[in-house]
Amino acid sequence: MSFALYMIGFLIFLGGLGWGASVAGVPSLYIGIGALILLGIGIFSGVGRTRGKDPS
Repeated sequence: MSFALYMIGFLIFLGGLGWGASVAGVPSLYIGIGALILLGIGIFSGVGRTRGKDPS
């Protein structure tokens, strides 16, 4: 459940960045490339932060 909340928050953050870049006049291609890179980073960090510790 916490991973889903993390990803929802990250997607809202990513949407805000994309919207701001669009208003600033950044080409759509660059916005798409940046969004994919940040989405990958968000997934990696979300898995790392929400993964349970090993009980050993």
